[in-house]
Amino acid sequence: MNRRTGTFAAIVLAGDRGPEDPVARAAGVSCKALVPVGGRPMVLRVLDALAGSPIIDSLLVCGSSSRLLGHSAELDGLVASGRIRWAENESSPSLSARAALNVLHDDHPVLVTTADHALLTPQMVDYFCIHAAETGRDVVAGLARSDMVAAAFPESRRTVTRLRDGGYCGCNLFAFLTPRARNAVAFWRRIEEQRKHPLKMVRVLGLVSVLRYLLGRLTLEEGLARLSVLMDACAGVVWMPDAQAAVDVDKVEDWMLAEEIIARCRTAEHKKPFCFH
Repeated sequence: MNRRTGTFAAIVLAGDRGPEDPVARAAGVSCKALVPVGGRPMVLRVLDALAGSPIIDSLLVCGSSSRLLGHSAELDGLVASGRIRWAENESSPSLSARAALNVLHDDHPVLVTTADHALLTPQMVDYFCIHAAETGRDVVAGLARSDMVAAAFPESRRTVTRLRDGGYCGCNLFAFLTPRARNAVAFWRRIEEQRKHPLKMVRVLGLVSVLRYLLGRLTLEEGLARLSVLMDACAGVVWMPDAQAAVDVDKVEDWMLAEEIIARCRTAEHKKPFCFH
């Protein structure tokens, strides 16, 4: 955390395919970030969670002003008042992240998340940021163990990365803790550029590491060590204790799941004080 204030800046990546996004199309909105979950646009739910955390001292949204602004009076007001800074999104997630990070001082820790993280809570934000700062690493990702996620949502198909020491799901939570952490964005861009060229991707990642992964012999620590070398930034992880941290809204089925979870939490709220909405 910031040595002076103990806080993070937060970036919300809100770029998507516009009305052509299947979730946006199903909801009848101009941008996936505006899809309502529990009656509230996802991007505002995410901003609520970030604003509710004492660890977050500033907010920046990176998105398309033509698709996002002018559709929500509340979001427009937050931007107009200066409570939220704005950066236009670029042509890819890595370029958008770089553009947003460039708005902020590189000596200030930054939390990066996404506008489709509809179930994010202040408690998740606090847990991730506090534990990320304790790792001593440059860049840290939030992960959830796949068996925990599968047990919580048995009918949901989440993307799982399987390694020798277990499977995990991403949580769309990333901490950039040092100036060196920004090297990770440049590496991310290299991966984006080569994603349609498998042989070039193997060259970037290293043949030995790829083979160990394909054979089920790569451990998470080995993968992190390799990534740290490739990125020129020390990588770490925080294991999130709440399966909901691994639920983002990529597909219409995810949207339905998020709505179901919010409805269930509201129904049982008086019995489960730690079920947030």
